[in-house]
Amino acid sequence: MNIDITGFGALNVDQLFLVDKIVTNDDESFIKDFTQSCGGSAANTCIGLSRLGLNVSYIGKISEDNEGKILKNNLIKEKINIKNLIISNKGRSGKVMGFVDSNGERALYVDSGVNDTIKLSEIDLKTINKTKFLHLSSFVGDSFKTQIELINNISKKIKISFDPGMIYVNKGIINLKEILFNTNILLLNFNELELLLNKKIKNIEDSLSQLWDFGIETIVIKQGSKGVSAFQDDKKVIVPAFNVNCIDTTGAGDAFNAGFLYSQLMNKNLEESCIFANKIASYSVTKMGATTGLPYIKDLE
Repeated sequence: MNIDITGFGALNVDQLFLVDKIVTNDDESFIKDFTQSCGGSAANTCIGLSRLGLNVSYIGKISEDNEGKILKNNLIKEKINIKNLIISNKGRSGKVMGFVDSNGERALYVDSGVNDTIKLSEIDLKTINKTKFLHLSSFVGDSFKTQIELINNISKKIKISFDPGMIYVNKGIINLKEILFNTNILLLNFNELELLLNKKIKNIEDSLSQLWDFGIETIVIKQGSKGVSAFQDDKKVIVPAFNVNCIDTTGAGDAFNAGFLYSQLMNKNLEESCIFANKIASYSVTKMGATTGLPYIKDLE
């Protein structure tokens, strides 16, 4: 079976606490609600894509613990191919504890577990070479190196989309160059763009020359409630966000990625892709959790 897109990133059980406020130092707050769901940036995006009707597979690693069982069963439930789901007989599966305030803002704490022990030898390259897109998101540790190894060992016909997140942009542009040189679609938020380029940005378009030097075809800058700016060849679009009641921003960027990559696979133009991506993100933020609000294709008809 041919695969539309394969995700490669951390797999985590997300424990989300709705709190009165996010505190620092010696301040205190209180928990108003709690939800548990499956997460990980690329995994969230892949779930969104699967719900939109695409054939999706995933490269990830879990342990034989309760969290691992939850993660595996969730991928199966979401109709994601798990041929490259690696199961370790030791260690612990990934976990993220998130604290979300009444405005939908959040703070996250990551326990990466076996996520960061993936080796190239554990990945079935024959399956990966059947995919049209490889979508990469971040790891805390050494699986970053495995992503680079994988890129260098798969067909050059496979397009690569890359959402580095805060963990990877903090590595600096030099340490990301091997991935960036192979990236077709780069997906960032505005804060990540400033960190990656190590400068304050007044005009997004004028700041991108350093990234274009990597040969990237499409650069998308997500700006939350301010919408999105996207650039492709000589095209530039600025698309506003949908006005919805925001409950939780967890996974909103991943939901946007799902909508954008779906549209690109459907051969939609840049503006159409951004509008649809914003629509998918607008569904996501109306419910607690990274994937709870992700729509199915029937919801959009």
